[in-house]
Amino acid sequence: MARPKPETFDKHKTVAENRRARFDYHIEDKYEAGLALQGTEVKALRSGQATIAESYAEVRDGEVWLINSNIPEYSHGNRLNHEPKRRRKLLLNAREIGKMFGAVERKGMTLVPLSIYFNKQGRAKVELGLAKGKQAHDKRASVKDRDWKRDKARLMREKG
Repeated sequence: MARPKPETFDKHKTVAENRRARFDYHIEDKYEAGLALQGTEVKALRSGQATIAESYAEVRDGEVWLINSNIPEYSHGNRLNHEPKRRRKLLLNAREIGKMFGAVERKGMTLVPLSIYFNKQGRAKVELGLAKGKQAHDKRASVKDRDWKRDKARLMREKG
């Protein structure tokens, strides 16, 4: 009897999402970066335990680092477990790193992780956004637009 084929991954099997980033920042560009992880980190990610709400990325010495992201210790990892909030290296092309460095240094932009997911090949990826911070009046306009869209959808549903 033939072995069943392992199921393939979805394009975006999302593990963690930073929903607050779209509210706090204007996202200019998006980049997909690989994550340099240790063994128990991958297992913890596969179980869906990660938070990137307070994390950010920075360019240092020609490399990009993900800082303050939390991947909790793997429950069966004993003494070989990883540190939950360690800095993690992001894998990008040199050209992409150069663009990011220029935008962060000259334009005062921020690198914000939008989501962590597994791609079709089963590799952990981070979607990075090159973002500019919103001011208070921009955030109020975002809330106003979101509320109007919700009310409009409700009215259309009621009218038929």
